[in-house]
Amino acid sequence: MKLSVILAPYDSGLYHAGCGQGPDAIIAGGLVDELAFRGHHVVVEDIGEVGDAQKREIATGFAVCRAVATKVDMGRDDERFPIVLTGNCLTAAGAVAGDTADSIIWIDQHGDLNTPETSAYGFLDGMALATTLGLCWRPMTSAIPGFQAIDPSRCMLVDARDLDPDERRLLATLPIIRAQWADALDNVGKLKAAGAAQVHLHLDLDVHDPDVLQVNRYARPGGPNPEQLRQLVCGLAKSIPIVGVTLSAYDPAFDAKGEVPPVVGQLLGDFLAALARI
Repeated sequence: MKLSVILAPYDSGLYHAGCGQGPDAIIAGGLVDELAFRGHHVVVEDIGEVGDAQKREIATGFAVCRAVATKVDMGRDDERFPIVLTGNCLTAAGAVAGDTADSIIWIDQHGDLNTPETSAYGFLDGMALATTLGLCWRPMTSAIPGFQAIDPSRCMLVDARDLDPDERRLLATLPIIRAQWADALDNVGKLKAAGAAQVHLHLDLDVHDPDVLQVNRYARPGGPNPEQLRQLVCGLAKSIPIVGVTLSAYDPAFDAKGEVPPVVGQLLGDFLAALARI
């Protein structure tokens, strides 16, 4: 398979800081070799430094989305399947625009469903899914090439074990499909029934059980182990058309033994093998 691996090494508007170091660490940990060994043709592209000189988080975050949307779209013109490695979940809005997804599976320990009106901390990345669903930041997403908000009925939120009270209240009003990692495959039919035809898979690596694999400072107890998550994404690849992937939120500073990159390599390798068998 022809692959486009796109690096968006930003964390909260900062280049190569915190989780923004994750994409390069995953590449340095052997991802390209793993995928090439499995027979894939891999092109790696870094979006480079974007945004303004003041490095304002909001402006830079959406500049990253625009750059990623453009890279994904260019890769698709060359018939390459897009894999976006990024520090922030918000980048998924750009990936969704680039791969023209009409639905999304969001696997994350967080809901990322705050808005500027509900966020207690003003953390932009905590609004990532809300942004992708068109619930906030509409003037900013309108500038992302090709962006179309995903209808909440065509969103499956998996795990989300760490939710703010306002996120819980919002979820009660939306037709988002809720699932735990153990029963997510059982809910794919609901996504198809809602009209999902081109699905973007967003995977925040802190969904992992931190007692087994620590990926950043935000991880909370619970979640799948690497084998369970790998089985889930492979099952999804066989069950519904997936047109692109984002992986986010790996901070190498919390992975002293370098355990995460090999896990990512095996997960993506097995996922792509399952995708090819559709």
